[in-house]
Amino acid sequence: MTLTGLPRQIVQQDFIDEDTVVQAIDAAKKEKLTFVQYIVQKKLIKALDVASLASREFGVPLLDINAIEIEPDVVSLVKENLITKHQCLPIFKRGNRLFLAISDPTNVLALDEIKFQSGLNIEAILVESDKLEGKIDKALSAADDSLSEFDDAELDGLDFEDPDKEEKQDDEKADDAPIVKFVNKMLLDAIKQGVSDLHFEPYEKFYRVRYRLDGILQEVARPPVALSNRISARIKVLSRLDISERRVPQDGRMKMRISKNKSIDFRVSTCPTLFGEKICMRILDSDSAKLGIDVLGYEPEQKELYLENLAKPYGMILVTGPTGSGKTVSLYTGINILNTEDRNISTAEDPSEINLPGVNQVNVNPKTGLTFSKALKAFLRQDPDIIMVGEIRDIETGEIAIKAAQTGHLVLSTLHTNDAPQTLTRLANMGIPPFNIASAVSLIIAQRLARRLCEKCKAPAEIPKEALLEEGFSEEVAEKITVYKAVGCDSCNGGYKGRVGIYQVMPISEAMGRIIMEGGNSIQLGDQAAKEGINDLRTSGLIKVEQGITSLEEVNRVTTE
Repeated sequence: MTLTGLPRQIVQQDFIDEDTVVQAIDAAKKEKLTFVQYIVQKKLIKALDVASLASREFGVPLLDINAIEIEPDVVSLVKENLITKHQCLPIFKRGNRLFLAISDPTNVLALDEIKFQSGLNIEAILVESDKLEGKIDKALSAADDSLSEFDDAELDGLDFEDPDKEEKQDDEKADDAPIVKFVNKMLLDAIKQGVSDLHFEPYEKFYRVRYRLDGILQEVARPPVALSNRISARIKVLSRLDISERRVPQDGRMKMRISKNKSIDFRVSTCPTLFGEKICMRILDSDSAKLGIDVLGYEPEQKELYLENLAKPYGMILVTGPTGSGKTVSLYTGINILNTEDRNISTAEDPSEINLPGVNQVNVNPKTGLTFSKALKAFLRQDPDIIMVGEIRDIETGEIAIKAAQTGHLVLSTLHTNDAPQTLTRLANMGIPPFNIASAVSLIIAQRLARRLCEKCKAPAEIPKEALLEEGFSEEVAEKITVYKAVGCDSCNGGYKGRVGIYQVMPISEAMGRIIMEGGNSIQLGDQAAKEGINDLRTSGLIKVEQGITSLEEVNRVTTE
């Protein structure tokens, strides 16, 4: 055996002969100990002698670990299994540098793994092996004790079903009762409040949980930062993710059954950050697709246009808007209307958010080669009537969807553009021929979600007529309108409760088709839409203000003048 690292230095300095060192290396592997642990435990060499030798030979500072007090928050920056595997311990942190107590400075694997896991720059500090073992046991025990902070009466009374009772893993003590109760409480409270997303976020000095309620993020809890790894592990166990992998993002799903007839799906996404894994959970309620078109906020003429185009046997309906603007619910509301026994409906999404019985739903997976375009090609061989594509991202997907719409299929999809006219120019910029766009696209819906004013506490706002005219109201409306403002009461969230859609519903007329084929831009298309009496997003928002549904501040937040 060719000796390297610390064993080589020990032989060269005549502490132990080469044969004994070779035997010690083999024996340490069999007993699952580090080389330094083995030779110190077997008293082949004193722990202080090993540390002093390593410090001189490798230029690593030597420290008496018993002389410092180690904070649990610092220990929690590194996973317990890495601490025990490599017999190392985080002892303090300065900025983006984590100082790691080790007994063998040549253990480069330990330094690299902890650097990747923690996202911090690692500085090695040499300590004596026997003292390090005792300090590790004490530090990990202290981290366990911090769990008692959550063992209160509120959590004890929590009645929430664990959907994965058979899926038990004890890595990082993810099944510890207080952590289970805390995570369950966060999920149950989110469902009760109508939250759309939960964010579990670790930082250097604190850990926080935020809810996105009616489109606005708000902080709801600050558990001890030492519990960061365990909260993450618990959520990953429920979502069937790899809890030993913390260096790359992961995506998963989980289902919570909250009653005999009601269950809620969660889409889970993890992302490694500087101080641990940030987890975002999207609440997926299949009932949202069954609310019906009447509650979404369409004006009567907009609703009629949508229903009229859904009834067509072919063509393309596009829904556009930023992430979180309600595009999926609009599409699935339409799909739910079309979902009858005599229609074959297939959807390709990334991933499927709402489960609809009777609809053939496919999750695209680029890693396995199942892209939107490949899923579309497969659908066209499956005798489809209606096809839904989660998003048109590239020219190949766009061209296949356009051809499907031209050959007797109704195609529904989404695009990320600011308004309806920009959607047409976006398709042209992707490389799709203008003639195909004009002949295939039948309707474009641009949308935003605005918060509804609470009916119990909203109050009239004193706004001068001149200010209303500047906001875009007509002279006639500004004379008689009563604008309401958010107040806030016990039954709402800062004066708002729920959300309502603001829409621009634009059918593609012959005039618009000519503008597209002549290479016209979105401004020309917008002017033509205005001539045809189609309200833009801003005008639709002002109508909601006029109706007393939302506030002027909220319309200004989600639309532009």
